[in-house]
Formats: sequence, C-alpha cells, structure tokens
Amino acid sequence: MAVYSENVSMFGNYCYRHDSAEYELEEKKHDLLRAIQETQRGLVATADQRSCIEEALVNVERYNAGAPIDLEKLDGTWRLQYTSAPDVLVLLESAARLSFFQVGVGQIFQKFECKNQSHGGVVRNVVRWSIPPLLEEQEGATLLVSAKFSIVTARNIYLQFEEISIQNINISEELQALIAPAILPRSFLSLQILQFLRTFKAEFPVRNPGRQQSVGGLYYLSYLDFNMLLGRAATGGIFVFTRAQPLV
Repeated sequence: MAVYSENVSMFGNYCYRHDSAEYELEEKKHDLLRAIQETQRGLVATADQRSCIEEALVNVERYNAGAPIDLEKLDGTWRLQYTSAPDVLVLLESAARLSFFQVGVGQIFQKFECKNQSHGGVVRNVVRWSIPPLLEEQEGATLLVSAKFSIVTARNIYLQFEEISIQNINISEELQALIAPAILPRSFLSLQILQFLRTFKAEFPVRNPGRQQSVGGLYYLSYLDFNMLLGRAATGGIFVFTRAQPLV
C-alpha cells in the first residue's frame, strides 16, 4: 500500500510539473504575440520594440531548443505575424511608399508541404496583394515563391528556390464593368479579356545571375509546435508565424 501511495504521489508531481511547464510556455508565447502587436508585421517596429521582441522570442525558443524538426507539425499553412528580415520589410515598405497608388500587401503565408516525408519537402511563400480599384482589395492577386527544402541539421533547413509566379488575379467589379459593361451585351472579345485576366499566370525561374543553379539559403527553425513557428534567416532577420487555415 505504501508503494502504491508513493507511485500515485510521484505521478501527481509529474503531472503538476508538466502542466506548470505547459502553462508557462503558453504565457511566454502570449508575451511574444503581445510584443509584436501594433508593429504592422515589423514595418513600424521601433528599436525598443525590436529589443523586447527579441527577448520574448528567445524566451519561447529555449523550450524546445535543439529538438529535431518534426515535419508532421511543420506541414501546413503559417501566417506571418512579424519579421525583421530586410527582404520582407522592403516589400512592406514599398507598398507603404506607393500608398498614393493604393498598392497594398495583404496576408503573407508560408505553406510547407512535407507530410509523410523524412528529409524535406516543398515550401511556398504566398503574398496576397492588390491595386484597388483595379483588383479586389487584400486578395487582388497572389505572388508565389516556390522552393524545395531539405533538412541539413536538427534545426536547419536548406531552401533551394525554384520559381516565382503571379497568379489568382481577381479583378474588381469596377474594372469588370469597364471592360464589359453590364448594361450592354457582352461581346466575345470582352468576355475573352475577362477570362484571360482571371486565368492569367506568369512564371519565372529563380537563378543566380550568370549561373544556371538555383538561388538557395539556410533557414533556422528555432521553435515549432502545433500553433507557432519561429525562424531565423541566415542572412539576418527573425520570423514569427502562427498556424492558419489551409490555402485553397
């Protein structure tokens, strides 16, 4: 009976410590999400905010530091919440500078396709953008950057970029009315123009200038669970993603 009571006590202590650690981790994740609020995904983050965000990020990263990448967890769609990466911020800054022309950058996603894989998969960087009133707001068109990735260490993946494409053109009702007014019979030509715009897709291979090989780079996945993904680019910059609904 004494042994049974001791085992129950040990099990209870284990459950308490486990629950306490889970609660503490969720608190750290919420601290990070609170820190990145009001930064417009990093575009208007001040030096003080960036310092606080870095500290909050490190507090989350230490919870599964060094654990191998779980491709089953990584698989799926992730929405960008914050970044300090120059190559992404320049995209947001360009849209802000072109606000006079109403160019807008909508949601940015990373879509990993690696379910049932063991060494890597495919990742697609998806940027929704628009130019009102020509295209629908937020989701007027999609910029898609596709890459293959392979695991090189426990937490590092190597990205080999393959293609950039522009697709899913959703023209606004105003532009549709201009091309084919509803009050007039829609001619074959106007219908063909509308169909062409709706199905338009431009694809460009990604290559190093003067070389035939694809552009590539390392990407360190510093934290991963079922609803948060943190990353650090080898060229500089941090990324905070949260789980999103699958893209259609």
